[in-house]
Amino acid sequence: MTSEQHLAPLRMPDRLFAELAAGGGSAAAVAFLERAERARRLLLLRTLLDHLGALPTPLTPVTEAWRVLKEAAEKSPEPVERLLLAPATGGWMSHMLRRVHGTASGPPLWAEAGHLSALALSASVHGGTETALGVPLTSGRLHLPGLGMVRLPDARRGLAVGRATTAGGELTVTGPGRTNGSVRVTCRPLRQRTAADGDTWLPLRTLTHTRPDGEAATVVLEDLDPYRDLDDHLPPARLDEDEAREWQRLFGEAVRILARPGPPGPGRVDPGMIRAIVPFGRTAVSPPALPFVQVSASSGDSFGGMLIVRPASALALAETLVHELQHSKLAALLHLFPLLEDDRAERYYAPWRTDPRHLTGLLHGAYAFTGVAGFWRDRLAEAEGGEAAERAAYFFALRRLQSRLAVRTLLTSGRLTMPGRALVSGLARTLDTWLREPVPPAALTRARTAAALHRTEWRLRNVDPAVEPPSDGPRFRRDRAPWPDVRTHAFAARSRAPHTADEHLAAGDAAAALARYAERLAADPAEPHALAGWIVARAVLDPGRETRRMLARPELLQPLPSG
Repeated sequence: MTSEQHLAPLRMPDRLFAELAAGGGSAAAVAFLERAERARRLLLLRTLLDHLGALPTPLTPVTEAWRVLKEAAEKSPEPVERLLLAPATGGWMSHMLRRVHGTASGPPLWAEAGHLSALALSASVHGGTETALGVPLTSGRLHLPGLGMVRLPDARRGLAVGRATTAGGELTVTGPGRTNGSVRVTCRPLRQRTAADGDTWLPLRTLTHTRPDGEAATVVLEDLDPYRDLDDHLPPARLDEDEAREWQRLFGEAVRILARPGPPGPGRVDPGMIRAIVPFGRTAVSPPALPFVQVSASSGDSFGGMLIVRPASALALAETLVHELQHSKLAALLHLFPLLEDDRAERYYAPWRTDPRHLTGLLHGAYAFTGVAGFWRDRLAEAEGGEAAERAAYFFALRRLQSRLAVRTLLTSGRLTMPGRALVSGLARTLDTWLREPVPPAALTRARTAAALHRTEWRLRNVDPAVEPPSDGPRFRRDRAPWPDVRTHAFAARSRAPHTADEHLAAGDAAAALARYAERLAADPAEPHALAGWIVARAVLDPGRETRRMLARPELLQPLPSG
């Protein structure tokens, strides 16, 4: 792979665009997106090399590091291709371009540019070539992308300049010692780690799974790469062995959940599309993980990568894999097509967020949650009754409704381009078909109630009631702040012995819920959670014109209701 290659123009066939617009995408559609991302990486890399060519540095110049990488690619093209297409490599390229344009910060620029030398060393190890490069060391650590990390014992603290050599797959790293002199480590990164390596070599962690054809496959569990985050340069956060085993157990179960036979469609993903999972927020099994995913995220710069706080549930992990892969697909489409004209004003209601969103964020959410709705549709189809079926029915009903609401907002925004309208119209067709599919009445009612509660509380907490909304959307309160959405998951099941107002509402007893919300409002008439509950419970009991007016603009309600 070289940045000088002449790349043929990319033209996506209509049938592949239609597959992706429906919220899914065959293997051929995903492969096209991967080719497009490869071309984009090469263009970004060429631009970055032009910017860094004259950078003063105590390390090997980037032009020499690039020459070493290209030489290795000729000897061992596939591993080097994987290196340059790794999510963290894309994160590094985009971060560096932001650095040179002054919109990001980090360690000294020469040190971050030195990551290209680390990529070249990894490529050289794979290709079996010989090289010697000056490299940045951080307290004696040198990360080798796609391989692992070298740790020099008794090395100087902080940032220092080291030297790394490769020959025949062997790597030697030398750097300044903590007191005086130098320290050195020699290892063979492609060989399985042995006790002789001690703490000087930490290999890359991977998660294994079996592909449909029976072949073993791996996904990187990235806890070392400094560019594994969405933008910030991070120190390593090595998982302990028990936590790594727990990740493997959950991932294996999640892959089995996703291995439902059938044609490709929204919510059905090939785990082979996942290039890297970044464990976030915890490095040990203690304290116990929550049953749901607290935080997950992905970046358009890091195709196929995702950052996840590990849950305790394989089902929750499988849902998150679907969600984040949807973001990756849409980000790749946004690199190919101008889908919308976004002024980045955060004015839109997103049914899965507690804050207003800009239009691109709303599009991302609509695409991701259409996939999530498809995931729960499949779980409902394979459930054999009981709690699993009840939960799947609720989340299918909720996510299809919320996604369709976001799609309507997008279609009526007046800001979609022709490709954007084609994409969102494809989502609308998928969701309209699903909205006609039967769902058990109790689960459907809870889903509709939870959706109404979220929107009502969102408006109470965000919208300024003193300002008449202009044509471009509501104006927002200056004192608005993040708030916990506790109802989305709480309404997934009916309480058999309800006590709280929310539990009574989820159980279908709106009258009991209304009375309990009124009790809470007597103590604090403006409390948004209780007021939202009171409005929705009242709407269930009296679905008339006045109630519809309250639901439309709940922020206008005087906060002294009586039951």
